[in-house]
Amino acid sequence: VQLQASGGGLVQAGGSLRLSCAASGFSFSDHEMGWFRQTPRKEREFVAAITSSGDRTLYADFVKGRFTISRDNAKNTLSLQMNSLKPEDTAVYYCATDRDSYLRSQWYYYDYWGQGTQVTVSS
Repeated sequence: VQLQASGGGLVQAGGSLRLSCAASGFSFSDHEMGWFRQTPRKEREFVAAITSSGDRTLYADFVKGRFTISRDNAKNTLSLQMNSLKPEDTAVYYCATDRDSYLRSQWYYYDYWGQGTQVTVSS
């Protein structure tokens, strides 16, 4: 199993970034997927999740209306469109696979993780 996150970078507050996660080594279309983030001062934090088919999504309250999770099962790719970014969104963002077929936010239900991509939002 390999998850390769990309798309992070430095952006000003109010700007946008689109993160991608390229998946390989498993049946991507059979797995619920999620995005999490982590800073040195905080525990791993749930951002968003999506069902295997992409028909339902789940978001943390602090990103509702700003971030959109999506997936392309034909390309084995998970995405996170981030708009109206704030300095407090600064973190390393990780994509991960849920080990069961549930849409949920607890990180301990996710068994495979990408290497993370750094997002830095300047004020």
